[in-house]
Amino acid sequence: MKLFTSALALIFISFGMLSCNAQSKKTDVKKIRLTAPPGKAIAAFAEGCFWCSEHIFEDVAGVDSAISGYAGGTTPNPTYDLVNTETTGHAETVLVYYNPKIVSYAELVKVFFASHDPTTANQQGPDRGSSYRSILFYSSAAEQKLAQQGVREISKSGRFKKPIVTELKPLKEFYRAEEYHQNYIINNPNNTYVRAVSIPRYQLFKKTYKGKLKH
Repeated sequence: MKLFTSALALIFISFGMLSCNAQSKKTDVKKIRLTAPPGKAIAAFAEGCFWCSEHIFEDVAGVDSAISGYAGGTTPNPTYDLVNTETTGHAETVLVYYNPKIVSYAELVKVFFASHDPTTANQQGPDRGSSYRSILFYSSAAEQKLAQQGVREISKSGRFKKPIVTELKPLKEFYRAEEYHQNYIINNPNNTYVRAVSIPRYQLFKKTYKGKLKH
């Protein structure tokens, strides 16, 4: 079954049919206030397809929710179709709401590096383009130092043979993606991309990550 899935994935990739993409629907993108509820905190991460990232981060103990959206660029009110033109500077990003008493920003940085390949510039799996680049966002000087430390640690770990290309950027704005992108894996479990890319990526993360998960 594993070999069949891999072969199927290659076929779809070859014909351009397997990607973190969906038919354009109603554009209901919203700019989100970067203020966490009392007793909570927020952090943002870009690591390829936000369908995959949202599903992964929401399984981490201490994370309340993750929102799929766009960040890191300069174009205001970007839509999915516009971001896919690779001209906005935005990357597919997840905004994570979490309880800092249970999980720290530093720990979420470990989740970030355990859940994608930070050595592939402008690419994650079958998805290519600057909107799929690896970005660690920070909201304070303290988070910036933790992000820098995370990059140093993963670089020295020997886990990846190629150099880390993850960008470090201040989190200035975040736009919530169209509603049909939210909880996409849960709502579309039989989608070809979900079955061939998202779920295997999630399962690999569970084998790689040493922290506490909900499932």
